[in-house]
Amino acid sequence: MTAPHHTPDLFALSEIHGPVLRPGDPAYADEVTGFNLAALHTPDVVIGATGADDIVTAMRWARATGTPVAVQATGHGANFPIEQGLLLNTARMTDVRVDPTTRTATIAAGAKWSHVMAAAAPHGLAGLCGTSTDAGVIGYTLGGGLPVLGRAYGYAADLVRSFQVVTPDGHLRETDPQHEPELFWALRGGKGNVGIVTSLVTELLPLPHLYGGGVYCAGEHTEALLRAWVDWTRTVPDEMCSAFTILRLPPIPQIPEPLRGGFWARVAIAWPGDPAEGEALIAPIRAAAPVAVDTVEVMEHAALDRIHMDPQDPLPARESCLLLRDLPPDAIRTFLEQAGPTAGADFPLLMVELRHMGGAMSRPSPVEDAVCSRDALYFLDSVGVLAAPPAAEAIEQATQQLYTAMAPYGTGRTMVNIHGTPGDEQDRARAWTTEVYERLRHDKATYDPTNLLRYGHAVTPA
Repeated sequence: MTAPHHTPDLFALSEIHGPVLRPGDPAYADEVTGFNLAALHTPDVVIGATGADDIVTAMRWARATGTPVAVQATGHGANFPIEQGLLLNTARMTDVRVDPTTRTATIAAGAKWSHVMAAAAPHGLAGLCGTSTDAGVIGYTLGGGLPVLGRAYGYAADLVRSFQVVTPDGHLRETDPQHEPELFWALRGGKGNVGIVTSLVTELLPLPHLYGGGVYCAGEHTEALLRAWVDWTRTVPDEMCSAFTILRLPPIPQIPEPLRGGFWARVAIAWPGDPAEGEALIAPIRAAAPVAVDTVEVMEHAALDRIHMDPQDPLPARESCLLLRDLPPDAIRTFLEQAGPTAGADFPLLMVELRHMGGAMSRPSPVEDAVCSRDALYFLDSVGVLAAPPAAEAIEQATQQLYTAMAPYGTGRTMVNIHGTPGDEQDRARAWTTEVYERLRHDKATYDPTNLLRYGHAVTPA
């Protein structure tokens, strides 16, 4: 069931401390634009929330008027345009408070991982960040959070101790394993289906430094490097985290030389242990093919953007993923046929990546959650940049062909944060097991029976 939609009067929002904007207002476009420019939002109203009080007021107004609600911090995960309704922009809520005694951080709704790293680094601590410190903490964690160091420490959701959340009834709640445990369960891996998180408390790790970077080979050596990497992943300890990536990089200034404009095969490395041990462990990777660029080094944890080198500037992107049971020889051959050198110089996907899973990510969370990727040994991810309509069509076709070809080796599921544009209910449900999806639907019916939070990767109330 969905709530009726109206174009409502904004008088009741006069208590909001941040801006309240409608289409045509001078700052509207800036307020609705996120990192992924492929999702062009056109809500009836956008609110620049400055704190939990603004979110409570907005949610109570939305409930009273039957206005559907979406939330955005950085927009890295924006893959669905918000039309009509209310968009809550939490980008002003960036407060991070670190307690070095308990090794925890209290993180506000709009904070990026870069804010957390800056606050934690003076204490020799770090959070379980993904491949970009520019991404928002909350949305990333609600989807489970796939860390660069996931094999060593698990999912970001595993370290959350509590949430402060505004549920669609307009109530501000505190939830942890002892208080409203079902709500706590649904927020860790169930994305934003049961409320809007205003802050969370998470554990930090004593990790001032790590050994990481990338080993790059020319694209012609893709097969040799890939086969060596797959064999190598079957031997390394849990603490060794890595990904194999095929990169077709455009000739633009944002990409450093000599990588700019090149076709590359890369193994990204992240090792939290002794650097000398890490160097010995990755020797087979460096010996697998002629190395053109090697950036693996000891770095401050806050510098981990240098490992995967994700784009730093907003761009229109099409992302998709698939969890893989394993990479047998047939799967490797299929992957190479789809994305390797023989795919052609005009292959439209900027990046196709295989992430090594397992390790701590295969073990149950200390407190049960809704993350459903613990049975995958590898993870397939791809990104295409939607620069123009012909490119968009080619990217869509290549994406569909890649995932159709690799489906026989998959678990049948995706990760909600990287799922891409959600389709019908059957497609959305692929982010979870059947049992977890049905449990989320019942939680949705409890906390959001009129489906106010219906945008993005939304679950249908039971």
